[in-house]
Amino acid sequence: MRIPNELRYSRTDEWVRVEGDEAVIGITDYAQSELGDIVYLELPEVGRYLQVDEPFGAIESVKAASDLYAPVEGEVVAVNNTLHAALETINEDPYGAGWLIRIRLKDPAQLNHLLSADEYKRYRQIED
Repeated sequence: MRIPNELRYSRTDEWVRVEGDEAVIGITDYAQSELGDIVYLELPEVGRYLQVDEPFGAIESVKAASDLYAPVEGEVVAVNNTLHAALETINEDPYGAGWLIRIRLKDPAQLNHLLSADEYKRYRQIED
């Protein structure tokens, strides 16, 4: 299971990659493996403002359904609409082409409440 060191993580299994004043967000390898084959995805509209821990969408598989939660506060500036035609991308490349949304960060200091890769591995009891 891949947990890249350069990312930050939420306890609800979203990852965050900071690019300038924006944060790219997706679900972790752990989350996609627990879900299995994804069959449905709901994402927010560009322009929506999200608070930390606010549900911003939903993801469903043949095994389970789960809300998606904003790990940071800010405005949605991009949505990965290519996923609707290729949901398997989330399973195959959750940290790359399987990204979900991009948010313009209100305050970069809010990243401090997120978990490091090592903290996330301990939280989810993932062995290296």
